[in-house]
Amino acid sequence: MSRVYLLIGGNKGDRLGYLKKAIIRIKKNVGSIIQSSSIYETEPYGFNDECLFLNQCLLVDTNLSPLEILKITTGIETSLGRIRRAGLFESRTIDIDILFYDDLILKDASLIIPHPEFHKRNFALIPMSEINPGFIHPLLRKTIRVLLEESTDKHEVVKFSDKII
Repeated sequence: MSRVYLLIGGNKGDRLGYLKKAIIRIKKNVGSIIQSSSIYETEPYGFNDECLFLNQCLLVDTNLSPLEILKITTGIETSLGRIRRAGLFESRTIDIDILFYDDLILKDASLIIPHPEFHKRNFALIPMSEINPGFIHPLLRKTIRVLLEESTDKHEVVKFSDKII
């Protein structure tokens, strides 16, 4: 059994409804959700939009490989109306990122673990730090707590609500 940290989020349509639907499908197709962070409302990162994101971090026990998880989570995104355009940051109904998979370091053409931009984004650091502030980033060899303290991200991240699972 492996432990995977996922970040889910979106800013288009029924934001909370899409998070709930994604969680149901993750439970059904990826594994058991062991922990979840509160839900945070955040400004878009990398592009301008009036619609704020809702983001939540999940800790999932799974028997699947990282590439199997990627295939499933991409399918969940598509089934919930996500349209991907290469190289663009834009509004979306749902986004599911694999942040960490145990302490694995993976560089594949379709997937990089740990998520390469994780440590630069407070919308990922804050919910992850709520679940496991002592988790050590396998590449940077720093805890999530330290990465958050060192973050230079100035985007606002505000607690929206408690957990929905």
